[in-house]
Amino acid sequence: MQTEEQHNKRKIEIMEKCYECYAEHGLTGTGIQMLADACGCTKGNLYSYFKNLDELIIESTDYCMTKVEDDYMAKAPTDPQDVMRFINEIPYWTAEKHGKKYRLMYQVYTHPKYIEYGKKFFQGVNERYTAYAKLLEPKIGIPYDIITPLIFILVRACVHYAMFEDEYYLKSQLEVLKQSVMLFIEKYKTNTNPNDYKEKNHG
Repeated sequence: MQTEEQHNKRKIEIMEKCYECYAEHGLTGTGIQMLADACGCTKGNLYSYFKNLDELIIESTDYCMTKVEDDYMAKAPTDPQDVMRFINEIPYWTAEKHGKKYRLMYQVYTHPKYIEYGKKFFQGVNERYTAYAKLLEPKIGIPYDIITPLIFILVRACVHYAMFEDEYYLKSQLEVLKQSVMLFIEKYKTNTNPNDYKEKNHG
């Protein structure tokens, strides 16, 4: 008999393996037997963790793509001088490590059966990116409410490149982003606390 901790650990392992399997073979090309084989279990065992395939797809997509965001932000810049390194490196890292996962995510969340779950996921993205921006604010000296839309621009460029390898689109987006970041760093570098500026101008 599994403990709750063992059950949850095994469920996470199954979600990760199933998501990788779907990412490799596509939603329509992946059957229940292939998923069971990838997880090293029986088809019946999968249904002891998920009531049906729809639930498995929804939960594994949400979990695995949230984990991708965490991986992404773990590489985030630690100071203003590190920002350009991050912007230059992250699109290619994203494409190499997570390109297939992003392509699957859009297959799932644009599917009529799952689009409502996609809306909910991206509402969570908005909250998580704002939280990430608050963590970055003291490191790079730009107010979080300005960092947040910059994160969206960078992630969109990275995801587009990961899905389509569109170098022209990527470089045009990154150039605008770099110029914007440099301007904001210059603008706020004299402020010991970025909130001072916001309070003075918005308070």
